[in-house]
Amino acid sequence: MQPDPRFVGLPKSFWANIRTISQEVGYTVRPKRQAGVKGQAGPIKVPTLAEIAAALETIHLTSRHLVGTDGQATDLGKQVIGYFDYRADILNRTVEPLLMNAEQARTLYERLHGKVKTAAIVPMNKQSGEMKKPAYFTGIINMLIAANIGKLPCNFNPQELTTVTRNKEPFRTLARRIDGAFPGPVDPIAVWEIKEYYYTTTFGSRVADGVYETLLDGMELEELDTALRELAAVADRPSHIQHLLMVDAHFTWWVKGRSYLCRIIDMLHMGYVDEVLFGKEVASRMPDIAKQWVAEYRRLKA
Repeated sequence: MQPDPRFVGLPKSFWANIRTISQEVGYTVRPKRQAGVKGQAGPIKVPTLAEIAAALETIHLTSRHLVGTDGQATDLGKQVIGYFDYRADILNRTVEPLLMNAEQARTLYERLHGKVKTAAIVPMNKQSGEMKKPAYFTGIINMLIAANIGKLPCNFNPQELTTVTRNKEPFRTLARRIDGAFPGPVDPIAVWEIKEYYYTTTFGSRVADGVYETLLDGMELEELDTALRELAAVADRPSHIQHLLMVDAHFTWWVKGRSYLCRIIDMLHMGYVDEVLFGKEVASRMPDIAKQWVAEYRRLKA
């Protein structure tokens, strides 16, 4: 999933409004409890203009920039409501059906494993006992990348920090190790993070930290983009490092973590991630992305 152009390049003050209002009015509609029914998940919330005004006033902030003296939405207010409507629609109607459970991921993994002949490494998950199985989502991604880059190098599990160089010296080095890099973690064309949580029963701090880690990577890459413009004249390096986030597990992300899906959509439009792939979306999108990497790799080597 790529960002909607209507909400790209907006000032950080716009996102300050989105975050503050989301915090106060809530990210989701709470469903009515039904006896004996577990795992209920209400839809993503679209706050009304009145709710937005009340939310800001509750924390002693003004709503005049969003609600005019005539009680109608200002231009900024219309844009804010438009984004809330878009975010809810894309998550409720598109993202939720894409998210897989462990059995669905296993089925897709086994189908691809029998069809795509690659030497891609498929790690095991971090569970133990009966739940210790191949990391299906990571395996799907690795197989699709390997099948579409041919014999070009790719690091599916960098054990080092991502570094951009100048004159063979470190120019920028990210704070965290990422999950994958093409062609490698030194002067990469693309880096990515994978968040699959099929066997968790709650949305704990470890999962939440995964979202904020990707945000940190994105903020560092945003600063790096500015610095890379200084090096853009050098033909053998990209002017932008593509940053991807891939997430899956319907129960974890949808039933328990819908507010964090909202944060991910926000992060995508703030420019901290270039593209987010949700669940089974990797099967249709990853081959095209990998082919774009190959084209860029060959361009830089030409």
